[in-house]
Amino acid sequence: MEANLLSILALGFILGIKHAIEPDHVIAVSTIASQSKKLISSTLSGVFWGIGHTATLFVIGTWLILMKGEIPEIWAMSLEFVVGIMLVYLGISTFFSFKHLHVHKQKREEADHVNLHSHQHHGEHKHQHPRKKISYLKSMMIGFVHGLAGSGAMVLLTMSTVKSVWEGAVYILIFGAGTVVGMLFFTTVIGIPFVLSAGKSTFNKPLTQLTAVISTVFGVYYMYTLGVTEGLFHLWMQ
Repeated sequence: MEANLLSILALGFILGIKHAIEPDHVIAVSTIASQSKKLISSTLSGVFWGIGHTATLFVIGTWLILMKGEIPEIWAMSLEFVVGIMLVYLGISTFFSFKHLHVHKQKREEADHVNLHSHQHHGEHKHQHPRKKISYLKSMMIGFVHGLAGSGAMVLLTMSTVKSVWEGAVYILIFGAGTVVGMLFFTTVIGIPFVLSAGKSTFNKPLTQLTAVISTVFGVYYMYTLGVTEGLFHLWMQ
């Protein structure tokens, strides 16, 4: 492998790490990491995001390079708009997650109270707290959407950097590996405050809901910028 190609692939890896920490990526995965009670769960949510992101970029990117095509502007912007919708959805669902947890906890405590005496003579009574579970499939789907939205730009970057299809495919994979590493690191860091406050709802609840509000507000801003400032709504009406 030529030294020049190695340097290009190394650059692709670095750009992948940089790409992983773009605001919409970090905010989206933060809503997943906010549900973690173990640091490894937060870390894995970033890994699965990277897997979904890389898979989409590789499949669509390689296909477009082979076909020597590109995604029309209206489609590229529309896919970016879907990212905004996803951010709003993630924000709202995360914001109200504590409401459902509270209801579940109340029902659990009522059941514990009713069955308290039947458990006491066995010494088996344990108070169980509801747990927030991280969905790695959800993380992967978020990565999938982000990869879909960014595939057009990825192809343009790849075609301007490498000379052949196989080099392009390898470049995308290396770029994807960079996004996995980047998101792995940042979801680990982001997950620390949520893990440390997991047993303290006084701190965990406002922290999680702040993350949810940021996701929702940024999603609305993202859609407004695409739709109004960059003219996507006008393109839709043509």
